[in-house]
Amino acid sequence: MCGICGVVGSRQAQSIILEALRRLEYRGYDSAGIATVVDGGIGRRRAAGKLDNLAALLEREPLPGRTGIGHTRWATHGAPSVCNAHPHATSRVAIVHNGIIENFEALRHELESAGQVFETETDSETIALLVDYHLRRGLAPKDAALQALKRLEGAFAVAMIFVDHEGLMIGACHNAPLAVGFGEDDMFLGSDALALAPLTRRIVYMRNGDCVVMTARGAEFMTFDGTPVERIAQITALTADSVGKDGYRYYMEKELHEHPQVIGQTLQRMVDPSTRRIVLPDLPFDLARVPRAIITACGSAFYAGMVGRYWLEDIARLPVDIDVASEMRYRNPPLVPGSLGLLISQSGETADTLAALRGLRERAVHILSVLNVEHSTMARESDLVLGTVAGPEISVASTKAFTAQLTVLACLTIATARARGTLKASDEEELVAALLDLPSRVADVFGQGDAIRQMARVVAEARDVLYLGRGSMVPVAMEGALKLKEISYIHAEAYAAGEMKHGPISLIDGNVPIVAAVPSGPLFDKTSSNLQEAKARGGRLLVFTDTEGAGRMSAMAERVVVLPRVHGFVAPILHAIPMQMLAYEVAVLKGTDVDQPRNLAKSVTVE
Repeated sequence: MCGICGVVGSRQAQSIILEALRRLEYRGYDSAGIATVVDGGIGRRRAAGKLDNLAALLEREPLPGRTGIGHTRWATHGAPSVCNAHPHATSRVAIVHNGIIENFEALRHELESAGQVFETETDSETIALLVDYHLRRGLAPKDAALQALKRLEGAFAVAMIFVDHEGLMIGACHNAPLAVGFGEDDMFLGSDALALAPLTRRIVYMRNGDCVVMTARGAEFMTFDGTPVERIAQITALTADSVGKDGYRYYMEKELHEHPQVIGQTLQRMVDPSTRRIVLPDLPFDLARVPRAIITACGSAFYAGMVGRYWLEDIARLPVDIDVASEMRYRNPPLVPGSLGLLISQSGETADTLAALRGLRERAVHILSVLNVEHSTMARESDLVLGTVAGPEISVASTKAFTAQLTVLACLTIATARARGTLKASDEEELVAALLDLPSRVADVFGQGDAIRQMARVVAEARDVLYLGRGSMVPVAMEGALKLKEISYIHAEAYAAGEMKHGPISLIDGNVPIVAAVPSGPLFDKTSSNLQEAKARGGRLLVFTDTEGAGRMSAMAERVVVLPRVHGFVAPILHAIPMQMLAYEVAVLKGTDVDQPRNLAKSVTVE
């Protein structure tokens, strides 16, 4: 969630770091700061709130120096404030840290007993004081850092600079991502490759337990006990253009309009154009012999997994359990050896999902991950990765990554059904054809922008909103409700439409909009009956349906958005998009921070 950037080299560090931190704003933060080595000492500037506050401070009080670190903080231990903002510094060292140090209280007590003085409420300051303690004992910076790293428990990515050592930076990571960038006369450190995109394309993605000692001439990698290790730089496809808005007002608006392209690119990777059949990479296990699957994820990725469960059970006849990752890791479910663990994450660094992955691996479960970042920690620890080809997603609220995940799960379902012999060749052709037709049908959805904006005016006036669906539309309704909560701050809940009369119907009156996904098909009549019950209690019906269902829905609903009719198999992917568009339009009407909603972070790398 927090962001790190560091630079060692030939240029003034302040402006490089500030711009890199701007590229990390999407991760969510509540304070920011920069420190540089200046005339043998350490200069530091910190500000609460947005980066503009830090930029204004630096305008008044610039920081010279060619070695520096910067940070955007999302508060965990200690309130968002200048005092608690990173970098944390002593008279000998300054550090920035992502993650949580789980044993910080014990370390703090030990350090205070040794005479170290703390100034903040944070767990992160413990790192600075621990390194400082070893420097005070006469250890060189590398040795002091390694001694400190071996004492830390929890999740951390950390960067350090040292008094009297301009041109030196040390970084380390454990259960949190960190990348090293190689320039011509400069070296860079960042939380992810996006921070480094305009600076270099030669990247090393550090592994758990890696420490790096950087100078302007290069980098040496080692374990926490000092054993040298070799890490090979990769060429990343990310460029400065990857993180632009391309003329759109918000990143979320841009990413919504990238749905057709992302779905198409994902299908290009997974469909053989000559045979029009789904092609998976070579599997280290046999899909036909998998007895059961367990899907686990967080947030929108979990809702994608719920749709995947419908598909895998209905089409591939594969029994599937599904758990929110933060619950699954503690539930200790009975697992059949040889089962498939299917994990879904945009970043590949989601702490709870990563912990669930490791728990499943300990139980002899095959690990298949659906990820948007194929150089992530989850990617390295999986038996197989299916990439979503969504490109960088900057807005905190996930949009295109969600439909890309659904596209991958749809393809996986078809391949699994073929392997298990539950899908006739003619039916496979029909499903693949529906997927290949989807990008053009999705593009047609944007023609309903005016109708969605009219619907948004109704929702924007509400305090509470109900979302309803049946079958695979239930997780689509949940995705819609989540998006509305995330970016408009309106309370929203989603239910299976048949559950409404078992409690939620008591909430309905003339002030409660009811948003429903109702494609034509076998569940249309049942859902329609549920909506009639809601209307009879004064509910204001706002319905997404297709051309076939529009006539019947128009007679009862206050607003109807008519979507293209598609095969029922791909309808969840199509209907998710106007749900997201509705939340976006409501947020714009309410004037909230669309791309960086309060209290949220893009990549949740701590429990």
